[in-house]
Amino acid sequence: AVSRFAQAQNIVAYEVDNFEELAGKGLHAQVEGKPASVGNARFMREQGLSITQFEGSAQACTDEGKTPLFFSLDSRVLGFVAVADEVKPTSAQAIQSLRSAGISTVMLTGDNSRSAAAIQKKVGLDEVIAEVLPQDKERVVRRLSEKGAAAMVGDGINDAPALARADVGIAIGAGTDIAIESADVVIQTDQPSKVATAISIGRATRRIVKQNIAGAIG
Repeated sequence: AVSRFAQAQNIVAYEVDNFEELAGKGLHAQVEGKPASVGNARFMREQGLSITQFEGSAQACTDEGKTPLFFSLDSRVLGFVAVADEVKPTSAQAIQSLRSAGISTVMLTGDNSRSAAAIQKKVGLDEVIAEVLPQDKERVVRRLSEKGAAAMVGDGINDAPALARADVGIAIGAGTDIAIESADVVIQTDQPSKVATAISIGRATRRIVKQNIAGAIG
């Protein structure tokens, strides 16, 4: 999305070397021989870079559920771009359907806690666990499984270990191949409302199997 925006603005492309992706933090590279970084506020601070002049406007974006993506070049932060996943119109309804079925909903996200809280308020989630690194998702799902049966819904490469760890892994059909391979159930559309439908079908199937067994024994 950032690349497409830059192209639309006719921003010149520069030669990039030593490109490195740091999971849960951002990107680091050499641009025309100078160190450059793109990432979250924590990543900037870890490099000793100051984002003080952008904190006010970045915080305003965060309160709207957007995530500030900071850019630095040659040890100086140049600015930021606010990015956000658009909440699907059916997401709030999907969460309500799950809650009506007696299922607690938890969102795991690498976004900061304020952005996550804005999404929680918008769709009515029971709980949000924010600033979770990709490798930590599996541990969180394992902990939730100890409290009761846990289903994990995901579509990305980073979700694969958590999908495999959950009692039931549910992959969104539009997701990555590795997420689909790691899941027990695949939703063939990208509509979150289908998760509640899948669980309803599963419960009905189990009920019918028990009735058939009881009928056969009788």
